[in-house]
Amino acid sequence: MVDTERLRSEFQSLYGAVPRLFSAPGRVNLIGEHTDYNDGFVLPMAIERRTCVAASARDDQRLRVRSLNIQSSVEIDLAEPGPKRTGSWSDYVEGMAQALLGRGFPVTGANLLIDSDVPAGAGLSASAALELALGYALVSLAGVADPDRVELALAGQTAEHSYVGTLCGIMDQYVVALGQREHALLIDCRSLGFKAVPVRLGTACVLITDTKVKHELASSAYNERRAQCEAGVALLARELPGVSALRDVTLDAFQTHQARLPALIAQRCRHVIGENARTLEAAELLEAGRLRDLGALMYSSHASLRDDYEVSCVELDEAVAATQGEAGVYGSRMTGGGFGGCTVTLLERAALERVTRVISERFAARFGVAPQFLVTGASDGVRED
Repeated sequence: MVDTERLRSEFQSLYGAVPRLFSAPGRVNLIGEHTDYNDGFVLPMAIERRTCVAASARDDQRLRVRSLNIQSSVEIDLAEPGPKRTGSWSDYVEGMAQALLGRGFPVTGANLLIDSDVPAGAGLSASAALELALGYALVSLAGVADPDRVELALAGQTAEHSYVGTLCGIMDQYVVALGQREHALLIDCRSLGFKAVPVRLGTACVLITDTKVKHELASSAYNERRAQCEAGVALLARELPGVSALRDVTLDAFQTHQARLPALIAQRCRHVIGENARTLEAAELLEAGRLRDLGALMYSSHASLRDDYEVSCVELDEAVAATQGEAGVYGSRMTGGGFGGCTVTLLERAALERVTRVISERFAARFGVAPQFLVTGASDGVRED
């Protein structure tokens, strides 16, 4: 947990002003991976780790920003946008500020101090947490009392596309903006409508396993998968009028026409179309508390991500495999973009100590790496603290 008193104190020492505090959570996706940029369905929840921003207004157009996590500072002139995609963390800051301005939000100069306990590079949306906490702070300082959270989420997505170079879907920013305590969100990534799904776990819990690895392939492969899905849509649309995204294709229709696709494109499409169906079913099972059936879908999702979408890696596969056959475990899968990061596991609390020990032992033997574990509930989205 971020020490907000320390954050306030350091802000006052650095800027000589009393700050307002804003925060946004990381997220874990229970199921529905690589479906968001295909206009599909996702089932994420905000987690109990947050990025906090202490902020005060300035009387000019400059942003002075310091991160306590990486002990780095940056100064940005809103009136003179800098170069895009510098590769620095400042891309997220400038990208979010410029995206807000582009969407008609008022943004004025600000002093900002950032601290976070959302693990970076773990696939838990540390970047979206930063974007939304910053965005909420900036527009609030400019006098917007209740900013439109969907618009804030869309601004965060624009920042990723324009300033970071990741052609992400809307899921991460959306659940970080609109997350609800003790609920997951079933999000329709086409309409941007959502249903809050009660997380009915009883004696069970959600375990996040951070493999502590991130392979460099992740960013380029993400954009490549998106292009492959678009190629599949173009081919399927020749046979299926009205198809504009993979979300429009049923499993039956895909099976009828998949022979017309190149083998690799067919694999990518099979995952997305199947994952959409799994996600819709999973939301019903979660609300009903049918954890065993939900867990089976999680394992199926991981197999599809591993075999058809090819975005897993040996560390993620090992973390999932370690849970299979363990008493008290319902299901497990990789979560996030892939090629490292985290798995999400649904299991009984009574099995936690044993299962985390098994995963740790297998990682030590195979990789010489110690994974980290986080048990989390569903949290609220972005807010002023």
